[in-house]
Amino acid sequence: MSERVAVLSDIHGVLPALEAVLAEPDVAAADLVVLTGDIASGPQPVEVLDLLAGLGDRACWVGGNGERELVEARAGRRSPFAVANWAATQLRDDHVARLAALPLTVTLPVAGLGRVLFCHATPRDDEELVLVDSRPARWAEVLAGLPGQVDAVVCGHTHMPFARLVDRRLVVNPGSVGMPYGGTGAWWALLGPGVQLRRTRYDVDAAAARIAAGSAFPEAAQWVDEYLRGRYSDLDALDTFGPGDGR
Repeated sequence: MSERVAVLSDIHGVLPALEAVLAEPDVAAADLVVLTGDIASGPQPVEVLDLLAGLGDRACWVGGNGERELVEARAGRRSPFAVANWAATQLRDDHVARLAALPLTVTLPVAGLGRVLFCHATPRDDEELVLVDSRPARWAEVLAGLPGQVDAVVCGHTHMPFARLVDRRLVVNPGSVGMPYGGTGAWWALLGPGVQLRRTRYDVDAAAARIAAGSAFPEAAQWVDEYLRGRYSDLDALDTFGPGDGR
């Protein structure tokens, strides 16, 4: 059983944000670092994957729609996102093989929380939308079929941090490391024995300049300006994602 687990979701190929989170003392001291999908689809995919690979067995990788889209794009099926199509061309064969093999869910015991299921979007789908204010019937639908021994669910995908109860089961979203909606910085979560939603502040201007200068992605400067600088609030995201939640 892990005493402390750091959860990093939706890194989206942003190396400076990932470096800042990994430098946090609580992340460095964690028994396990769980990556809940959308790891590399962004302007620095190779650098991010290689840094995370260096964590070895301390990292537990879970796949998301971003990983699936990179693998598909590498095989010739284009993604709707330009950055994903570009990132797929940058990956080595070992990167692609690793991403293709990632599980959609992992269940682990965490001290104080019991058995925790980690996924990207929902336990049954890698791009399904659920939000902090999703109605009870929607939560019941997406969590249907979970084993009774699962005490908590940790998901990502919507880039907005929250922790709430859903019919006596804890649900946590750590937010996004690389593409935050609702405020600049890199958002993540620390589990065990409770839940801490954390934000690591770093020099966003320096990171944006570094990515724009170092990434070969043709739209890198525009991408980092749009996403690293927190152009979208949590309310903007809720409005955008609402229809996908069935509203």
